[in-house]
Amino acid sequence: MLKAKQKKTLIRLCISAILYIIALLTKEPLKDIFFIISYIVIGYDVIYKAFRNIGHGQIFDEYFLMGIATMLLYQLGEWFQSYASERSRQSIASLMDIRPDYAVIEKDGTFIKVDPEEVEIGTLITIRPGERVPLDGIVIDGESFLDTSALTGESQPRLVKNGEEVISGCINKTGVIKVQVNKEFEESTVSKILDLVENSSSKKSKSENFISKFAHYYTPIVVFSALALALIPPLFIGIKDPLIWKSWIYRGLNFLVVSCPCALVLSVPLSFFSGLGSASKAGVLIKGSNYLEALAEVKTIAFDKTGTLTSGSFKVIGVDCYGNLNESEILSLAARCEKYSNHPISESIKEAAVIKEENDCTGIEEIAGHGVKALIDNQEVLVGNSKLLLANGVEIIDDYKTIGTLVYVAIDKKLIGRIIIGDEIKSDIKEDLAKLKKEGIVKTVLLTGDNKDVANKVAEEIGINEVYAELLPQDKVNIIEKLLKENQGKVAFTGDGINDAPVLMRSDVGIAMGALGSDAAIEAADIVLMDDDISKIVTAIHISRKTLKIVKENIIFAIAIKILVLILSAIGHANMWAAIFADVGVA
Repeated sequence: MLKAKQKKTLIRLCISAILYIIALLTKEPLKDIFFIISYIVIGYDVIYKAFRNIGHGQIFDEYFLMGIATMLLYQLGEWFQSYASERSRQSIASLMDIRPDYAVIEKDGTFIKVDPEEVEIGTLITIRPGERVPLDGIVIDGESFLDTSALTGESQPRLVKNGEEVISGCINKTGVIKVQVNKEFEESTVSKILDLVENSSSKKSKSENFISKFAHYYTPIVVFSALALALIPPLFIGIKDPLIWKSWIYRGLNFLVVSCPCALVLSVPLSFFSGLGSASKAGVLIKGSNYLEALAEVKTIAFDKTGTLTSGSFKVIGVDCYGNLNESEILSLAARCEKYSNHPISESIKEAAVIKEENDCTGIEEIAGHGVKALIDNQEVLVGNSKLLLANGVEIIDDYKTIGTLVYVAIDKKLIGRIIIGDEIKSDIKEDLAKLKKEGIVKTVLLTGDNKDVANKVAEEIGINEVYAELLPQDKVNIIEKLLKENQGKVAFTGDGINDAPVLMRSDVGIAMGALGSDAAIEAADIVLMDDDISKIVTAIHISRKTLKIVKENIIFAIAIKILVLILSAIGHANMWAAIFADVGVA
């Protein structure tokens, strides 16, 4: 569908073409009159911009060049360029057409459509089948399948039930759900994503910045070269011969048309724009072409463990008993001590246990990074890691050889049991890491706050090159800085975007995993994966490298054609058709 501006240009092209043909069929002096009218109809906007910019002190720009050599064929080429550019923009716009038109609220038994920007936090909205989720919130009633493909690139619908979170931008497929809004529209997922996409073109790559600077110096050189080509030869070989002057002026005009840097100025950013669109279609949001270019140069990728390489869902996978209590009793005892903790490991213990007595635990003290100390029947109970027990004089048994986090349980300085908490490695991680290496990634690194044994076991199982364990967030930043100094190529970090914001920002390329609905991820990272699939990084790297390859091919092709036709124009073997092809044709 053509826009109004393109329709007007097309009408001008048709009128000018008719006048041009009439001019060719008529005799002097009507021929020149029709030529002039055709010229004005098709070129008045270019001429106006050229004079306007001269008034602003911008003499040597593209409009000045076009003003000198404006013609029907040039404007025709410009129209095709505009049409191609608009199609590229529409393709990415359609991919990100996720802005909701309305939200439905119930008032006095009647459903009313309102602007999502007017809905306040806490409002109950109704989402019917076929409607787009307008705001982030929690399902209060009903269940349904949501189409998240516009956000994640995945075709498989996601089931949401009572108490689960939904994010704006998804499409409700089956049932009616009632959602309590927990974010204003400006802070919603869809608003942040739209803002990210709209601003992505403002962050230019090195290639785009180079082309802009190149065109700035290139244009005045071309103008004076064309002027020299048109004026100097006739002064020496036929100053009194009008035909010689006409021939060399024509060559000069050809030279100007060929020299316009449209192909370079347009094709490079459009290539990056296409790359950004392809990535977003796959569920990968890249904040600018500079990050797309940097991703193509990445040689080292560091990963957080929990939620990135593993599922992030902790569960009890085993219990070892060293006293008179059985597995169920040890779990129940630990859960009673952990009843006030909201740590994921504590939650997994409480979920696995059957608590028989809930009010017999007193003096609970949670020790950050270690565990819990409490009193039950005047006996001191310790539930935590090896550091907690060793600090309290309890000997531990450290013979566990498989992947898992160990939680020890002791009563009055005596070890009575050990709970093994599992965080499953994602099923396709090993294959995804192998694919990354095929894409040219030289080194993979694991950065985690977990203990060394668990980290080493995970790394060994999936094929990670280097391991740094028991790290605080600042420690991760220090490791990234070390990797930046040591390694050739760019260094990327992949994390959940919530706890790892500092290291995401410090790396050359910060990649947020599973960021659907995560404000911190969208803010801190350079690249946002809308689900937790590592294979999307493989896809993003492939797209980035293919984009860079196309950009280089465009630059080489455009410059090579221009040089060839410039030489032919200078020696009189290229007419205006060849000049037009070398400019807008190549673009």
